[in-house]
Amino acid sequence: MSKEHILIVDDSHDMLEVLRRQLGDLGHTTFQASNVMDAVDILKGSKPDLLITDLQMPGVNGMQLVKYASENFPQLPVLVITGYPSVENAIDAVKSGAIDYLVKPFTKAELESAVNKSLLNTRGAKQAEVLTSGADKNKAALSYHGIIGQSEALEKTKDVIERIKDNKVTTLINGESGTGKELVARAIHYSGRFAKSPFVAVNCGGIPENLLESELFGYTKGAFTGADSTRAGFFQAADGGTIFLDEIGNASLQVQQRLLRVLQEKEVMMIGSTKAQKIDVRVVAATNSDLLEMSKTGTFREDLYYRLNVVNLEIPPLRKRKDDIPILASYFVGKFGREFNKPKLHITAKAMEVLLRYHWPGNIRELENTVQRCIIMADDEIGIDQLPDHLKMAAPSSDIVDNQWATLAEVEKKHIEKVLLSVGGNKTKAAEILGIDRKTLRGKLL
Repeated sequence: MSKEHILIVDDSHDMLEVLRRQLGDLGHTTFQASNVMDAVDILKGSKPDLLITDLQMPGVNGMQLVKYASENFPQLPVLVITGYPSVENAIDAVKSGAIDYLVKPFTKAELESAVNKSLLNTRGAKQAEVLTSGADKNKAALSYHGIIGQSEALEKTKDVIERIKDNKVTTLINGESGTGKELVARAIHYSGRFAKSPFVAVNCGGIPENLLESELFGYTKGAFTGADSTRAGFFQAADGGTIFLDEIGNASLQVQQRLLRVLQEKEVMMIGSTKAQKIDVRVVAATNSDLLEMSKTGTFREDLYYRLNVVNLEIPPLRKRKDDIPILASYFVGKFGREFNKPKLHITAKAMEVLLRYHWPGNIRELENTVQRCIIMADDEIGIDQLPDHLKMAAPSSDIVDNQWATLAEVEKKHIEKVLLSVGGNKTKAAEILGIDRKTLRGKLL
């Protein structure tokens, strides 16, 4: 991954030197400023990939620099450092446009982690620029059998697909709704040597429970009321290829028992028949549930779980692959722009910043629907005004705990934990820095 240019701002020359050395060791090039006015001049005359600034400085303080950068360079990520931490300052910095903040003193590892997190914004924007440049070879490089993105998490998924595509190993795909589990299953099938064989997708959650068994395994004439003829099931249809069982956690225990036999014996018994049929099928299952936890409560067979989980693929939610958001958004703009006869539309920098900060509980599916709506509402460009209100009101990603809105108490707790870490766990010193007593500190950590 390429290294970036970073502007560091601090009125302490010693701190500037420490940051310069540590960032240099990480391979980054630095610009340095000891006050806000010099920093503004550097911002106007160069294009840094990241701004790191102290908050407490004489004259114009760092908070004003954060606001200036947010208003004039909205795509520039900002990392705040401070030796005088307070919950109020932290929240104000994030609201003003900072991606994250570090409390002095911090280790080199903590700095590296914070810098990498902040730079996701810049790296994602660069990748989006590549995607929209018009070079077909670059577009192809960002797409892998319909899977779009280049985040580290996605590269790991592609690597696993490459390893299993040419054999029929049973695979379990885990991921939240909207992350593209079926797309991954199709990539496994169509990227390998069985691509010309059948691919059959079955939504176990979309078929009524009393019908799923007969749909999967087939039935003979007279097997039950309404069985007027013998009919093959999805497994027979997928013979020689791949069957994709989406939302496998919704299958009944009776269906689970039959699935176990298919995986163990490589044969299917039609409902109403006494004769088993040998089949050669690769089984790829997917779920947004914790099957292992379900097995402990008796709602999913433990033996079936381990049979399905020969190879496990974890599909990361969109909030954990933020650098893919500009790539995906640009792809959807192109796709729906052509569909709605608006091929020249683009997303403005400020609108992209909102997309990057939103936590996307609906994942890629939600992003796709959002872009589609924006294109319908837009004339010349997709800006802030075209975005849905709930995106514009969303908290920055650092205020999100998993996929839920963070409460003020959660934001405070996160900040208190950072302060405690910076003072080696000394609660008395942490309470002093925060301006509260030890009893209040203990209460906020509960």
